[in-house]
Amino acid sequence: MRREMFVVETYAAVRRFVFMEGHSRREAARVFGLSRDTVAKMCRYSAPPGYVRTKPADKPKLGPLTPVIEAILEADRAAPPKQQHTAKRIFERLRDEHGYGGGYTVVKDHVRRQRARGRETFVPLAHPPGHAQVDFGEAVAVIGGVRQKVHFFCLDLPQSDACFVKAYPRETTEAFLDGHVSSFAFFGGVPLSILYDNLKIAVARICGDGKRERTRAFTGLVSHYLFQDRFGRPGKGNDKGKVEGLVKFARSNFLTPVPIAASYEALNAMLAERCRLRQSDRAGRHAETIGTRLAADLAALQHLPGVALEPCETISARVSSTALVRYRGNGYSVPTAHGFQTVLVKGFVDAVVILCDGAPIARHARSYGHGEFVYDPLHYLALLETKPGALDQAAALQGWALPPAFQHLRQLLEARMGNRGKREFIQVLRLLEIAAKEVVAAAVAEAIHLGAIGFDAVRQIVLARIERRPARLDLTAYPYLPGTDVRMTRAADYAALLQEQAA
Repeated sequence: MRREMFVVETYAAVRRFVFMEGHSRREAARVFGLSRDTVAKMCRYSAPPGYVRTKPADKPKLGPLTPVIEAILEADRAAPPKQQHTAKRIFERLRDEHGYGGGYTVVKDHVRRQRARGRETFVPLAHPPGHAQVDFGEAVAVIGGVRQKVHFFCLDLPQSDACFVKAYPRETTEAFLDGHVSSFAFFGGVPLSILYDNLKIAVARICGDGKRERTRAFTGLVSHYLFQDRFGRPGKGNDKGKVEGLVKFARSNFLTPVPIAASYEALNAMLAERCRLRQSDRAGRHAETIGTRLAADLAALQHLPGVALEPCETISARVSSTALVRYRGNGYSVPTAHGFQTVLVKGFVDAVVILCDGAPIARHARSYGHGEFVYDPLHYLALLETKPGALDQAAALQGWALPPAFQHLRQLLEARMGNRGKREFIQVLRLLEIAAKEVVAAAVAEAIHLGAIGFDAVRQIVLARIERRPARLDLTAYPYLPGTDVRMTRAADYAALLQEQAA
């Protein structure tokens, strides 16, 4: 340190002696005991420049092998990240394969400079309030006791670092739409613009001039909420670095350890709560909390439209001969009366709704399997009434959980009426089309208790329960009821009672 101070002070004294006091450089060299070249350098620079190399140092041993190093580094660009060369491995290959006799440090320094030369530098970006970035991530969770991969939607407001995260079984169009609708509701407004990568859910094709051809679903989303859509460069995740960071943060903080939830609804309730709690944290070098800075974002958001977008994929389909509609590799049933008709299928995250002529005709829980059939037994009862022989083999009725009273009623009907009893049992099942299972089950049990074994009796009891009135049954219509004999009271009857008591 002293030596450095001495050099600086001498430097200043020489420059003052020449420039301020008007002495020559030759005289300065004599007075200060320096060479004239040194005095000339002091006059040329205002501060000691240090050692300045005029040309790169010679590397007689490594120089001829630099093309080999460059070839290795170029090949590494296509190799998996965990299988790329370290500087030590390059040194070993130069030594073993090319007879390099130099040191490791020279190789390490050269590799570091070459890699730094190839790395991309970035322009710091400003993030005004009201703008957002969106991306999907993947993680593992235990849902309903099943360990499975989940895909989570992330929306980040870069100005404040506020976030919204929601998990889905698949990264699908309906999940993409639902994520937007849910995030807008979470923040109570619509961002001015949203930045995406070029995910296929939003971009059908990138044209030669760089313009994007949007998908129909994404175009509908933008048209409904009127935000500006922006896209990063293909393969450049740093263009939307904020949401890329959010994906990593959510995985390591919201979804670690592996979450265990009874359902996706429970998991997403937990994620929403963690997004709210994060607003009390500070992100980056900001002194204010995320929640404090969020106020500026919320003030800049656009108002929500009066009606939220229906977050579903919509396709046209045709009903098969077995009253099934194909959607995403699975079959969903509709009432058999709609066989061979063209219908509209709305695929939601958790449901599949099928419409005919604008009216819904079927609604099922969404299946994420493949090649599965999702039946509603009620859809086939009208057809089974005309084909009662197919009752026991109908695929839609296999595993149908009905109270035991239904099976008891069927046994009684078939024992007393034969094949006609099977048809009447199907008619009893059709009462489930107009009344809840609990109501019909209670009516079946009451009919069995009364001995009124027949469809009409069960129907009358069901209607009475719906209308909250007593059932008015004409018991003469049921020949299987035990008969009653009403007679005048006789003295002999009392005598028989007295004899029983005496005995």
